[in-house]
Amino acid sequence: MERVMVGQKEWLYRLGRAWVAFFLLGEIVVFSIIGTGFFSARNFQNILVAATTILLLAAGETFVIITGGIDLSVGFVMGLACVVSAKIMVMLQAASVSQGLSILLGCAGALLFGLLPGLVNGALVAKLRVPPFIATFGMYGVAYGLSEILCNNVPISGLPPLVGFIGNGYLLYYLPGKALTLFSPPQGISRADIRAMIPLFPNVFVFSIIAVAIFGFILARTQFGQHVYAIGGNIDAARRAGIPVEKHLIRVYMISSFFAAMGGVMYTLRFVTGRADAGAARMLDSVVAVVIGGASLYGGTGSMAGSIIGTLIIAMLETGMVNLGLPTYNKYVYVGIILVLAVLIDQFFPEFVRKGE
Repeated sequence: MERVMVGQKEWLYRLGRAWVAFFLLGEIVVFSIIGTGFFSARNFQNILVAATTILLLAAGETFVIITGGIDLSVGFVMGLACVVSAKIMVMLQAASVSQGLSILLGCAGALLFGLLPGLVNGALVAKLRVPPFIATFGMYGVAYGLSEILCNNVPISGLPPLVGFIGNGYLLYYLPGKALTLFSPPQGISRADIRAMIPLFPNVFVFSIIAVAIFGFILARTQFGQHVYAIGGNIDAARRAGIPVEKHLIRVYMISSFFAAMGGVMYTLRFVTGRADAGAARMLDSVVAVVIGGASLYGGTGSMAGSIIGTLIIAMLETGMVNLGLPTYNKYVYVGIILVLAVLIDQFFPEFVRKGE
């Protein structure tokens, strides 16, 4: 009898850890039944596009949350990078620099500039012992104010036309039974063929998932990643083990800032504009994606794979609501409920198993 009870508790524990996958599957079932065209290729492209910004912010947030911190500045660091990239592109275009070089330098400049907020956040947290909530919330305001100053409180426009072509393009274009092309649609096709053509894998998502995969490998398979987990598990033990905790934390916050800046660059490419509030609505989404993906707000646990699944849950919820014609602001209610549910499950199931031991 006792063995049966232990087996049941183990099964419940595993169910609790896998609830995210079941939740994602439930979303697919519900939206496929009550929605229209849910399994169409176009709808899945919409989900990937909706996931791009959340995924980038969540990727950086994953590193920070595993260390036991939090980065509340990512939304407006994203906006700052968006403004910087757009401003550089416009200035270079006015100086008669080619479109390709203007875009390349604009993106590179924004990514480099975007490291600075992370450097400041990391120094405040690691060197001056400022709580992560306070340090990053302060940077939240600084980044937003600086963005508005740079763009004079007006979205930046007049970017090179090639920006929109890249940001709204796809890796593959498939014309059933006729053609499969890279980066651009087949030339000389009819209007009927254009309507039948299936674009696959948005460029912004492809760029993003490559970066996420690289840092996911770093987190899971390198010494740097193991030190991230060690700091989140027990920072004093990490110091005694010889890990340079202060330097490591600074790098972690710079990684978070880098991903936020990349989110700003992707926004510029997609919407062909620079907006200070580009990522204002995505900070909550990024934290929720990491937490429902299995990371603990107390630090020490989490994974990039889990954050990807959490991102897909939010992106699918958002896209499904649009598909049903529901107001998208209702999403914040559901996201808030999911966050509380994730925290409760994170606390309940481990405690459930400990009580049964």
